[in-house]
Amino acid sequence: MTTVRIIRPHERDAGTAQTPGMERMAGVAASTCGATGVWMGDVTLAPGFRSQPHHHGGVESAIYVISGRLRLRWGDRLEHEAEAGPGEFIFVPANAIHMEINGSETEPVTQIVARGGDNIVVNVELTDAPA
Repeated sequence: MTTVRIIRPHERDAGTAQTPGMERMAGVAASTCGATGVWMGDVTLAPGFRSQPHHHGGVESAIYVISGRLRLRWGDRLEHEAEAGPGEFIFVPANAIHMEINGSETEPVTQIVARGGDNIVVNVELTDAPA
């Protein structure tokens, strides 16, 4: 029988896809409550962090910025760029190549991320993308 679950902070799962400088903690996931159609967790970007270009396969992502300023680049060559701050949401379509950047050298970016499925991370090599 499926039931409502409360996932307490100490029950979050760090055993999800990780990227150095980006800490992902699964809150709602298969591993924490048996979820099969959604992954949701808190993600912290270290000061000065820049992710490798990547996508999340066939799942959409939604990001809610809690603190800090998150710069996002996206596109086949990361040709687009925008920044979001506290209280703002970001939608990332399925298979969209993107990268996250924390431009601050002193403050982390904290955010909540939700995905329509598992926490899939597929790194992409782009040789001619902007630095």
